[in-house]
Amino acid sequence: MQKVYNVYFPKKGELNLNSMKYLLPIIVSLFLLSCKQQKTDKISVENIIDQSITMSGGKLIASSIIDFDFRDIHYKATRNNGVFQFERQFKDSINLINDVLSNKGFKRFVNNQEIKVADSMIPLYSASVNSVHYFSVLPFGLNDTAVNKELLADVTIKNKKYRTIKVTFNPDGGGEDFEDVFIYWINTETLKPDYLAYSYNESDGKGIRFREAYNERNINSIRFVDYNNYKPEDAAIPLTDLPGLFENGSLKLLSKIKLENIAVLPN
Repeated sequence: MQKVYNVYFPKKGELNLNSMKYLLPIIVSLFLLSCKQQKTDKISVENIIDQSITMSGGKLIASSIIDFDFRDIHYKATRNNGVFQFERQFKDSINLINDVLSNKGFKRFVNNQEIKVADSMIPLYSASVNSVHYFSVLPFGLNDTAVNKELLADVTIKNKKYRTIKVTFNPDGGGEDFEDVFIYWINTETLKPDYLAYSYNESDGKGIRFREAYNERNINSIRFVDYNNYKPEDAAIPLTDLPGLFENGSLKLLSKIKLENIAVLPN
């Protein structure tokens, strides 16, 4: 039921200090209501992300050691409530290479000996290591200080309702690829991000991708998924159009993002 207020409105030419005492409370109330609504909208985005991270084992991820293999490369993430060390280890034709990214920066080891890395290559290697670890534990990481979140309109994908959250990054702390834009579709019932899309702008070109999560499993109470990785024919279309193209079969399946041999230990 709509609430009815008894408000005194002054007659023409009658506006004076006496009448203002009736109008002032109304003006203040409307202002406070507007501020409250803006605050509620902001909290809604944060709450959605917070709940999704919690459902995916966020507190456990924050203090853990996670090992896995991806495309014949071994990865290891050591996290201790903000202190991190991300590693990848692989063999080329001759040597064993171990890349280490941490709060202190990037280092490369060849056959267990640290080598000098060209300054121009450090951002590229760092981004490559970070991106795999970033995707492996989503939505963990979406509350980092460099992350900006915006709640867009809800959508329906495969007869399920999703919150749509757009994510951008600040230049300071957003990494080499801070200009990338992500969108996450979070299931309103399970609070899990079943789909995501992103745009990228790299030295070898621009593009957009759409990922569908599958093969969900919980290992030591942390959620892991694999992804079907799609792209549209037109790289210039808005990311928000991708769910519709996905449903009508207009996206091309490029690859499968599969994590193997996952092991989780508390840190």
